[in-house]
Amino acid sequence: MKEIEVQNLTKRFNGKMVLNDISFEVKEGEIFGYLGPNGAGKTTTMRIILGLLKPTTGKALVFGEELGRCDELRTKVGVLLEHDGLYNGLSAYDNLDYYAQLYGLSDGAERKRKIEELLDFVGLSDRKDDRVGKLSKGMRRKLGLARAIVHEPEVLFLDEPTSGLDPEAQIMVRGLILQLSAKRGVTIFLNSHDLDEVQRICMKIAILQNGEIKAYDTVENLRDKMGEPRIEITLSDSKYADKALKILNSLDSVSDCEREGSGLTVVTRADTQSSTILSALMENGIGVEEIKRVTKSLEDVYLDIVRNGREE
Repeated sequence: MKEIEVQNLTKRFNGKMVLNDISFEVKEGEIFGYLGPNGAGKTTTMRIILGLLKPTTGKALVFGEELGRCDELRTKVGVLLEHDGLYNGLSAYDNLDYYAQLYGLSDGAERKRKIEELLDFVGLSDRKDDRVGKLSKGMRRKLGLARAIVHEPEVLFLDEPTSGLDPEAQIMVRGLILQLSAKRGVTIFLNSHDLDEVQRICMKIAILQNGEIKAYDTVENLRDKMGEPRIEITLSDSKYADKALKILNSLDSVSDCEREGSGLTVVTRADTQSSTILSALMENGIGVEEIKRVTKSLEDVYLDIVRNGREE
């Protein structure tokens, strides 16, 4: 089931094209990564989906409806933007209690149970009475996440949820996002600059450049489609390197081969097996210590797309 669907979306500001006919969808339970450099149009897209901006043309639907025209659907949506929406003068518990009441949780006992469950979920039970202004940035981000899901939304929008956090806090927040998807079935739309984060947790991604979708697929498929097949070889002795280079460059299955010390990087046809390369070397008396197939990282794919976009 499609929970978010963007159809031929275009947005102009004062005649300037900010989004140019973009389309994508996010299915139920997916963690979807939305990537792109500053100014690419990511925040504009999210604001249109949330009903905070009107598109010039096209549609942005959540549960098949436009949020700006269907207020009752907002209770099914949670949002955590750069500003966490927390009140410094209130305790962690009181912040969640305030938002729970805003979302209509009037039963005091049920509200208390839910808040304590959320504080435990984000690991802040022992800090529930602390004023938010005294919490670390990582703790605030976790509490902000609890605030965004206090009403048990089915879809959650996150804007740079781990930005500015230390590595330990980043890991904890990523873990919470994965749990929301795996254990609670929440569909998550994630704006992020953290490519490692996206590669670790997202099921599908779209890369936005100059207001256009340049790539849209799973991380694995993008790496396979956009990365040339490469094999890395470590020779048992660097004295074999020149001979190995000559042999490999003579093979029809090899399109390029580069040497670095006792190591070789070979670009091959997609159907070329590592064993074919290994046999060619060993049959010519060349010792091989290690041979392995490598693929481009998401960072490599992203940088290729962004750089190509700048050159257009």
